[in-house]
Amino acid sequence: MNSLKKIFERDTWDEIFESISKNRTRTIITSIGVFWGIFIYIALAGSAKGLENGFDEAFSGLSKNSMGIWVQSTTMPYKGFEEGRFPTFELSDVEYLTDRIPEIQYISPGLQAGAFSGSPPLVVRGLKSDNFNLFGNFPDQAKISVIKIYDGGRYINDQDIKYERKVAVIGEGTQERLFDQDEDPLGKYIRINDINFKVIGVEKYSEGDGFGTDSDITIPYSTFAKIYNRGDRFGFMFISGYDYVNPNYLEETIKENLKVRKIIHPEDDKAFGSFNIGSLFESIIKFTRGMVFLSLVVGIATIFAGVIGIGNIMLIAVKERTNELGIRRALGATPGEIKVQIVLESVFLTIIAGIIGVIVGASLLFLINIGTSGLEDFPFANPTVPLAIVSGAFITMITLGTLIGLIPAERAVSIKPIEALREE
Repeated sequence: MNSLKKIFERDTWDEIFESISKNRTRTIITSIGVFWGIFIYIALAGSAKGLENGFDEAFSGLSKNSMGIWVQSTTMPYKGFEEGRFPTFELSDVEYLTDRIPEIQYISPGLQAGAFSGSPPLVVRGLKSDNFNLFGNFPDQAKISVIKIYDGGRYINDQDIKYERKVAVIGEGTQERLFDQDEDPLGKYIRINDINFKVIGVEKYSEGDGFGTDSDITIPYSTFAKIYNRGDRFGFMFISGYDYVNPNYLEETIKENLKVRKIIHPEDDKAFGSFNIGSLFESIIKFTRGMVFLSLVVGIATIFAGVIGIGNIMLIAVKERTNELGIRRALGATPGEIKVQIVLESVFLTIIAGIIGVIVGASLLFLINIGTSGLEDFPFANPTVPLAIVSGAFITMITLGTLIGLIPAERAVSIKPIEALREE
């Protein structure tokens, strides 16, 4: 109990500070190891979090578990069908997939003119005209691509599909090229292939949102199919699964079912093309988590090396203070009191070096965040390190500092007072 009371006594801390001040340069150099370890850990872990946040913002316009699938040419003959066949999707395929794959949350078939193939249609508004990619979509597309519409407007809804309404959602670029600068496009009409369409919304656009550009035009799927005589046939679809579903599993399951549906060889992997946002996002998350783990390993290893350095300097300090320790033992100091002082000194140096490392590391992350905030092509945002991780690092430092401090402490109490008093 008396030993524990020594922790809070002023004399104990005065002796610690006096010991540190006597070997200031050596103490600073030795503490750099701990500082550098926690600094590396904070810098790497924070940078990994910044990358994760940056990619999260870059993909904010898409469901994190979404994918696009389209038809391509078959490459293998199967059940009487020759290779080189181009299968087509039909609206009945949507129900077929949702009935067999409960992991699917949304499916949105799509039609397009321009974009991936063919020439974009001419769009006229007053005396202005230009060619724009035209898409025919269902309302669920807004849930998969997380489409955002400016205030006052809206996206395609179920009534538009049911009644084949001639309404259109335009992009920001379309608005700039067809309307005057201060003109509100909502409620105005544009002509697509000599057919009037009423503008019902303007889509917000940012780099990485969806699969289109800022100059696309979207109309109801049913209206598009009727104008272009597509019937129930379409060439691509966007699909999103529930958050708990593995994106690679979902993609493979969908393709397997489509091969059965379209009578395609089970090993023909080129009959359908796909782009898996969920798989890409999952890879990014794994990469950032790997960076955090690497920073943890490197940081702890460096901290451990620094703490060992502090232990070495404490052993040297004990040897230099042999005479002093002998006098204290002769005057009645117990082994526990000696141990407490030596261990406290080791832990104190470790904590101070760690705090400085955290401050410098956090400052570096702050400066990096400021420097990258205006870079649109660099996915980096709000680099932070969770408090729980920082607390864990400090607990590790204190534990290591205590354990290492016990070595010179044991060395100190092993010195016999009579032998210490004989030291010069």
